[in-house]
Amino acid sequence: MSHQSVQLTGLRYAYPGGPPVLVDVYLDVPAGARLAILGANGSGKSTLLRCLSGALRPDSGQVAVDQRPLDHSRSGLRRHRQTVQLVTQDPDDQLFSASVAADVSFGPMNLDLPEAQVRERVKEALDLLAVDHLRDRPTHQLSFGERKRVAIAGAVAMRPCVLALDEPTAGLDPAAVADTMGALDRLQAAGTTLVLATHDVDLALAWADQVAVVVDGSVTQGDPAELLGDTELVGRARLRTPWVLSVISAMVQRDIVPANATARSEASLLRLLRAESSDDIRHGSGPAFIAPEPIGDPA
Repeated sequence: MSHQSVQLTGLRYAYPGGPPVLVDVYLDVPAGARLAILGANGSGKSTLLRCLSGALRPDSGQVAVDQRPLDHSRSGLRRHRQTVQLVTQDPDDQLFSASVAADVSFGPMNLDLPEAQVRERVKEALDLLAVDHLRDRPTHQLSFGERKRVAIAGAVAMRPCVLALDEPTAGLDPAAVADTMGALDRLQAAGTTLVLATHDVDLALAWADQVAVVVDGSVTQGDPAELLGDTELVGRARLRTPWVLSVISAMVQRDIVPANATARSEASLLRLLRAESSDDIRHGSGPAFIAPEPIGDPA
């Protein structure tokens, strides 16, 4: 699916009668990437996603796909939405059909595709989101987490290059978060570029290839560990340093791990500690620390 990149250049947006929400924003979404957009509530993350998807037209600057500026005419937006699909934070804003299958088929049907292709896209999307068993279920009978995944499936059925998701894990219990992130992993493996807006710094650090921090209407984009380890930037963004980076910083100060030690998740932190413990044992220095085998997250 993912073969196109998206660029936001010099973007500015203000809601009517209000101050600017976004000011001179630059953002690069490489093809095939996992990009997490981070910021406090009200920082402009949702506005940024809506500009990216074409739902909002910026006051100045441009959105481009492979360097081709977005045309905000009806036909231009129709083409753009086959490249970039937005999933809003509240699934009830997007679900309106009587059944799951009917809802997921709505977008492809509006592309005037043959019925066989519509069925193929619906099955593909339901399988990728692991909700095929819900295909005949009325949408109002679904749990909140199920509705979120069905809303994502509806966007996936359009086969976009880029899928933008606004707070996809907000309001979910841990099991539903795991289900949702597993579905996103399958989408990325199938070739979809993922842009995820969140204020969950731990999730962003473990999941993303790049992060973009929204603060004071501007965006700083870069390596997750580098940006989320920048205490000044994190503080201005009203976020917090991910706990894994805080633990590593404390261990570096105590000479438990070298200054260049890195980890982005609990599992990778355990592997780091296990490696350091094994090195101490081989060289006969320091107390042995035997960490348990990591479970789950391969990061």
